[in-house]
Amino acid sequence: MFIWICRFGSSKRIQSCGYTKSAKNNYYKKPTGHPVVNVETQASRSRRVLILLYAALAYSRLLPPILLGFGGLLAFLHYNDERRAVKIGKDSYTGSDTAAAPIIGGPFTLVNSENQIVNEQDFLGNWVLLYFGYTSSPDIGPDQVRIMAKAIDTLESKENLKVLPIFVTIDPQRDTPAQLRAYLNEFDPRIVGLGGPVSAVRQMAQEYRVYFKKVEEEGDDYLVESSHSMYLIDPKMKVVRCFGVEYNAEQLSKEILKELKKHQVNA
Repeated sequence: MFIWICRFGSSKRIQSCGYTKSAKNNYYKKPTGHPVVNVETQASRSRRVLILLYAALAYSRLLPPILLGFGGLLAFLHYNDERRAVKIGKDSYTGSDTAAAPIIGGPFTLVNSENQIVNEQDFLGNWVLLYFGYTSSPDIGPDQVRIMAKAIDTLESKENLKVLPIFVTIDPQRDTPAQLRAYLNEFDPRIVGLGGPVSAVRQMAQEYRVYFKKVEEEGDDYLVESSHSMYLIDPKMKVVRCFGVEYNAEQLSKEILKELKKHQVNA
């Protein structure tokens, strides 16, 4: 493609002004308000037309690549959205036809409140109600442990169904096995306490999509922010339901009962 480089002169401008003589100071004063008259030659108009035609021609040649590139960008964004989209299918939590839940859970190796090394294989064959918390939690933590203990007690006493409660500390630096045992015995001695190295606890929390963050307080004290979620796990150690803090003990026991009955029907 050839590019023409042309040198164009500026259009001629003719300004018409009149002058009047001042009687007082004997000098000529330039009056204001006279119009400026632009006189454009035929050559100038021709050059302007050529510029407009050239610009239109260049734009028309560039337009298809621009549109093609824009179309490619849209196609890429659509493909990326399709990859990120969650396919509609069976909800692993509730069994209803809703968006498929992400994979939650995985292998772990921790230390229990009896200072024994345990892993997920040790809990196979049990329905498990899992909660991540810490013994120094000032408010929500104790309430959730209390709800968990009451819910499993209701299921066992009224429905003759056993669910194993497990408490995993997200503050293993302060929650020693002895501290876990003393804390959990105040709620229900059936609750299994798990802790261990910080790296092992963090890995398990990541597997279960648990958020927690240390918040510094005055001195050496600190709190731990967390998501306070409970997980119902089937005898194959697969998460089937997640419960938030909006459930009380009665509601929690009823929802767990539904899941257990559903499992019995599908078994």
